[in-house]
Amino acid sequence: MQAASQNDGSAVRPACKGKYGFPPSYRLHKTDEFSSVFAFRRTIRGDCFVLHYRPSDTGPRLGVVVAKKLARHAVTRNLLKRLSREHFRRVRTSLPSCDLILRLSRPVKGVSRAHLRRDIAAVMGRLPR
Repeated sequence: MQAASQNDGSAVRPACKGKYGFPPSYRLHKTDEFSSVFAFRRTIRGDCFVLHYRPSDTGPRLGVVVAKKLARHAVTRNLLKRLSREHFRRVRTSLPSCDLILRLSRPVKGVSRAHLRRDIAAVMGRLPR
């Protein structure tokens, strides 16, 4: 006799353990935090993205801005945010202590995921140490 399968949606996802999680302390949350980074006026331009940065003493934190005007569909906006957070999680330990805002700067219609990943890696790789 087979055991009854538990398919009531109560499956528990394991907590993010290790160094690759993305807890709230790694994010920019408030409007003032975003405003202070934009006001610092330091940028690194890539093909599709602009990286705004400001030195901080709290360790690297990330904010992502994807305008609806440049990425019309929610699926696309969510993909861009997911790719950005994924790259940030992987390289966070090697980044300088800065508040970062990754902002989409041009429409991405017809741009491949590989190109987006390379562009994100390129702008984050050019941060001053």
